[in-house]
Amino acid sequence: MRFNFLIITTLLYLALVACFTANGQQNDNVTDEFEEQQIATEQWYLSLSAGVGVITNPLHGGDNIPLVLIPQVAFYAQQWFFDNGRVGYSFIQTPKHQLNLVSELNTESRFFIDWHPKNIFALQGNALSSQLVQDGDSSPAKTLNINDIKKRHTALDTGIAYHYVSGPNVFSIQALHDVTNVYNGLRAGLQWQYHAQIDKLKLKSTMGINYKSAELNNYYYGLNADETQFGKIDVGSSWQPYAKIDARWPLSKVNSLRFHVAYYDYSAMDGSPLFERTYSMTAFIGLDHTF
Repeated sequence: MRFNFLIITTLLYLALVACFTANGQQNDNVTDEFEEQQIATEQWYLSLSAGVGVITNPLHGGDNIPLVLIPQVAFYAQQWFFDNGRVGYSFIQTPKHQLNLVSELNTESRFFIDWHPKNIFALQGNALSSQLVQDGDSSPAKTLNINDIKKRHTALDTGIAYHYVSGPNVFSIQALHDVTNVYNGLRAGLQWQYHAQIDKLKLKSTMGINYKSAELNNYYYGLNADETQFGKIDVGSSWQPYAKIDARWPLSKVNSLRFHVAYYDYSAMDGSPLFERTYSMTAFIGLDHTF
């Protein structure tokens, strides 16, 4: 079923691209606008999205992450920049090519954080999640609650990111390595992003795939022998596809309605007893205000 969901998501995405291509005249205008836009330096970019949303946690015993207020903060100097948690230095900046040295926190640890809604609804127990669940035969399935393992720490990753802009298309490739000796591995990614506009509706759709080294997966999703009765479990390296769509409908010069949905596939790591589901979804709808 998880593969069917990914196929459906991909087909919907391709259908949107086909719709964008059919609106040739509108897309030409978007292309011209996108290629001509320049990032103003020495200027803060501040916006706040308020609404309702969630990041689903695929791990046993993990709380879903609520999305109510989402700030966006960016500042670009001549070479240095800060963009929503990513710090970088630009070696090459042209309308078509960008080559940056970047550093950012690894996001895998977000699934292991105890969020405050769990304390508010303290009577909603997770006792069943930590028990062994029977499958079709007499042997027990391997499941483990994240509250029963050692704490996973956040790592700082640093590496190189390259972006190529061709009309409304942005192609990206990056490779980053843990520089804090938390998991001592690397991650990389390939991404395609497409910008389009239908009437006033501005759409940004994204497809990509992430590579995660065995060191990264084993640290966050593997198990040491002293953490479980199953013994030591290694996950190994993996490729993780994903798809995202972000839509904005302007209400005024500074306000707009915003809709965002994303799907991340974790099926390559389903050998880990920590996973309850082999995917994570992000969904949000609300009002965005630019300061």
